[in-house]
Amino acid sequence: MNKFTRKIIHFYRALTKKSPWVSCEVSVKKEWVGSKNGGFYVNSEHLNENSIIYSFGIGHDISFDKSLIEQFSCNVFGFDPTPKSIAWVKNQDEIPGFNFIPVGISDKCGDLSFFLPKNSQHVSGSLVDNDITNTEDVIAVPVKDLKTIAEELGHKCIDVLKMDIEGAEYDVIGDILASGIEVKQFLIEFHHRLYEGGNKKTQNAIRQLSEKGYKVYAVSDLVEEISFIKMG
Repeated sequence: MNKFTRKIIHFYRALTKKSPWVSCEVSVKKEWVGSKNGGFYVNSEHLNENSIIYSFGIGHDISFDKSLIEQFSCNVFGFDPTPKSIAWVKNQDEIPGFNFIPVGISDKCGDLSFFLPKNSQHVSGSLVDNDITNTEDVIAVPVKDLKTIAEELGHKCIDVLKMDIEGAEYDVIGDILASGIEVKQFLIEFHHRLYEGGNKKTQNAIRQLSEKGYKVYAVSDLVEEISFIKMG
């Protein structure tokens, strides 16, 4: 899809309030990494075998993680507390460089209520109740905040932090930014479509990131996957 067509789609979605208006603030090299539904735009100019990637929200799709490992021989740490995801990962062939940790990310540590999906055929649940979760199908899952996760893994700097956590992103961005852990790029799937007033939630999250020096450099066609890079 060319830039003009993408802008028309973005404008239409904003006009019909299906998504907020989000435009790129900085021009850097970018490429789509992963499958159509499980990928993100990434700036890969400085990625190499020493890069640390955190991938929150695995589901049944590790195409993003595998692609980065294949291209750069980097270390990817995948996180997901969802029972179906944990079982699925266990049944996959071992991938050198991919490290799976069955916990979720939150602004606190401990066990939290986790809402499973309304549709039993779906994989991903959420730490927050929204349009796709079942309030009567709740389990407890382990969660940790970013500072604790990074300290346990011995990381002070994360080259790329990807989040696809089904609406819980809005509750953790502030804590991540206050953690003291350096993050060079954020790749976030925003789930404004799951909430009344969701567009404002996403706009507020983008503002939080902007105030810490992160600029938008890529936006997907549906204005859900948004990529940020730290400037300065």
